[in-house]
Amino acid sequence: MTGKAIDQHARLPRRGRLQHALIPLLPLIIAGCGTMPWMDQEYEADPTTPEVGLVPELEGDAYRQTLNTDFELDWRDHATHLVEAESEQDSEPADVWERMRRGFAMEERQHPRIEPQIRWHERHPGYLDRVARRAEPFLTHILDEIEERGLPMEMALVPIVESAYDPFAYSHGRAAGMWQFIPSTGRHFGLKQNWWYDGRRDFIAATDAALTYLESLADRFGGDWELALAAYNAGGGNVSRAMRRNRQRGADQDYWSLRLPRETMHYVPKVLALRDVIQQPEAYGINLPDIDNEPRIAVVELDGQIDLALAAELANLEIDDIYRLNAAFNRWATDPDGPHRLVVPIDRKTQLEEALAELDPDDRLAWHRHQIQPGESLISIARQYNTTVELLQDVNELRGNVIRAGHHLLVPRSMASADSYSGSVSQRLARIQNTQRGDREQVSHQVQPGESFWSIAQRYDVGVRQLAQWNGMAPGDTLRAGQSLAVWVEDADNARIASPLRAGPTDRERRVNYRVRSGDSLARIASRFGVSVNDLLRWNSLSADDYLQPGQQLTIIVDVTNTSGS
Repeated sequence: MTGKAIDQHARLPRRGRLQHALIPLLPLIIAGCGTMPWMDQEYEADPTTPEVGLVPELEGDAYRQTLNTDFELDWRDHATHLVEAESEQDSEPADVWERMRRGFAMEERQHPRIEPQIRWHERHPGYLDRVARRAEPFLTHILDEIEERGLPMEMALVPIVESAYDPFAYSHGRAAGMWQFIPSTGRHFGLKQNWWYDGRRDFIAATDAALTYLESLADRFGGDWELALAAYNAGGGNVSRAMRRNRQRGADQDYWSLRLPRETMHYVPKVLALRDVIQQPEAYGINLPDIDNEPRIAVVELDGQIDLALAAELANLEIDDIYRLNAAFNRWATDPDGPHRLVVPIDRKTQLEEALAELDPDDRLAWHRHQIQPGESLISIARQYNTTVELLQDVNELRGNVIRAGHHLLVPRSMASADSYSGSVSQRLARIQNTQRGDREQVSHQVQPGESFWSIAQRYDVGVRQLAQWNGMAPGDTLRAGQSLAVWVEDADNARIASPLRAGPTDRERRVNYRVRSGDSLARIASRFGVSVNDLLRWNSLSADDYLQPGQQLTIIVDVTNTSGS
């Protein structure tokens, strides 16, 4: 299947080689690149991405359970509504909507739980237009995959209910991507998740995983797609238990007779309402946008890791467009261990392939020769350059974590400034944290050892879910000591008094403006001034993923009785 990730190792640079050739080209990246008309949609997404807030009525809570195949039936032998080719359908469909209509195969229903969902669309006629334009680049690929498996075309409507087709969607249940996989279920279906890459946001890999999951659920529930969809939302175990309860009472065991979680009770009606609206949009006063049944995107295979800013320049695209089509990449470059591919608009495929063919593989990343300073570790160096310990070890042929001051490391680093990588984790997080929340004022809270969302929310008198959402997280996500959280409060001055953090210099402290020098690191600067790395991050609104550049100005609050120099 095209959705399976390519797992091969990146080509590593020749040891000690320093590449600078491409860096002068990078100022051209942000300006002068083409943007595809169907990619003008705004996106706001978290490092994991916040909950989709567009239409709460149509959002899934993304509660999942790992597949529990306690029994299986061949739904192909029992389903009564399979996708069948009819003689009058031999011609190519005029657009994606006609293609969907021909493939709709679930039983038509008239049910009291469906009608309110249809009425909602009548009251919000522009909603499907917005979602369809966001989905446009992905639709033909998803329809291809559904047809190849012989599944009901209603499966293409699931991402509308789950995420409004937002590849950056993230729910309070920790589900991510347009198909809304939680971490454990994503891993169960082969979606890799690491520092560089989150396969739940890779629409190719996630579509393959989601359709495999749905197909398995249909097998499990005897070809009943209504039960399969309910299980996709609530978990197969919950649906099986609800069926067992009905069986014990002698009641029917179809979806409409089961007592399920509230969201699941409305989940299948939402899908079927969408199907009905797409079948006859004019009957409900809805205009679907014209989307030809033609592919909008293509996959370019890579031989290894590449800087996304460079890829954008080579393809003559804005870097925003690269992130929109390749939402799985968390950082400034692709994952060194794959998948080694990029999705681009179809008319840029040849241009990018030709440019890559002419490019020396070692020039796909910028390289810096870093002299190890006293007190530095692989972890601190990796954070400084926005990379990973594992990559430093691979590039420098290190077998462990031991490094020596005075020695040099070859470090891959981004070619453009950190804020150029608009879709990276740190930039998405910054946008989320800095989004104005009504009349509230923002304060920054540095997480202390032992603190939780609950304890911090209590301190500032805010809601746990609110606090998590302001920081692009879910309430169940783990906080780490030193992490900086944005808290939006009614009175910032009172909030600072309540906070244990220092708001400014004390009598024996002075505020110093420090200019970063070549070879500096956060660890080295912190050691020099007798402060912690976390203090530097907090005082300068930096994240651990940011890296320093020579000439950059840092604010440091120095205890004059505890400094080793300036």
